Amino acid sequence: MSKVFPRLGRRRALQGAAVGAVVLGLLLWWLLPLGEKPPSGTIVFSTGTSRGVYQEYGERLRTELGRDMPGLKVKLLNSAGSQENVQRVATGQADFTIAAADAVATYELRHGSGAGRLRGVARLYDDYVHLVVPSDSDIRTVADLKHKRVATGLPDSGVRLIADRVLRAAGIDPRKDITPVADGIDTGPAQLQKGKIDAFFWSGGLPTKGLVALAQKRDFRFVPIDEDLITRLHDQGEGARYYRATNIPESAYPNVQQGLQVPTIAVSNVLMTRTDVDPRLTEWVTRTVIKSRDDIGAHVHSAQLVDLRTAIFTDPLPLQEGARRYYRSVKP
Repeated sequence: MSKVFPRLGRRRALQGAAVGAVVLGLLLWWLLPLGEKPPSGTIVFSTGTSRGVYQEYGERLRTELGRDMPGLKVKLLNSAGSQENVQRVATGQADFTIAAADAVATYELRHGSGAGRLRGVARLYDDYVHLVVPSDSDIRTVADLKHKRVATGLPDSGVRLIADRVLRAAGIDPRKDITPVADGIDTGPAQLQKGKIDAFFWSGGLPTKGLVALAQKRDFRFVPIDEDLITRLHDQGEGARYYRATNIPESAYPNVQQGLQVPTIAVSNVLMTRTDVDPRLTEWVTRTVIKSRDDIGAHVHSAQLVDLRTAIFTDPLPLQEGARRYYRSVKP
């Protein structure tokens, strides 16, 4: 008996090793297409303000890129938001970024420097416009913001772009009819809590942690942005056609919304790069973005909406060659 069991053990060990080799091979095929060595070097990724979704997504994506491409160094740059992000990539100050479609289209229509070099990598998730006021505020509509102190975002942010447009659609001159304050999600909640502003705009994924944190310190509510105002918003041209009517679902901020949806505006976000960024690198980045959805989504709820079927729709930008290669490689 003592001679039989060792033989069976060796046989099982060999079988186990064979199975392990197959599993490892499949894993390497997923991570290392066609046995390629992962790209290396240094790239710059422009994110957003602290406590915003762009910043957190960028940090999580950097970790995932490091796992798939250990030789790639990813430098993160904070930014004011979408408008600055687009400009940075277009002019070569950054290699990749996230920006809202309206900001991308506006930059192109205004013939910003390097606009023709911009390319899409993946459609990610939607931003939702939040108009936040204290619970006891007398502000019930956008029109009620007249003569109020309103934070409309940082000068080069996507928030500033959309807030100014929403105000004009409501018949409010954002320079004359309100007291504009340049606060974003990093400072706006604290300013509202201290009573230094009457309202603030924010455009971001759901839920935004800066607002979740505010809900734990102060009662607030969202002012609805109705569909009639969105119709007038579309009349402004430029990138305004990328806005669509939607609702903040009741599950986004349950303690604030108390089971009620809030009518508002949504606009899609695009992960973007340039034509001159190495297509092979872009292909690898695209693969990591798609396959890391669940890992990133466990921390950044918006990332759960990244989907292979919709990622290719990077309008207003055409796909970068590397991203196109990836989507073709996984097409059924």
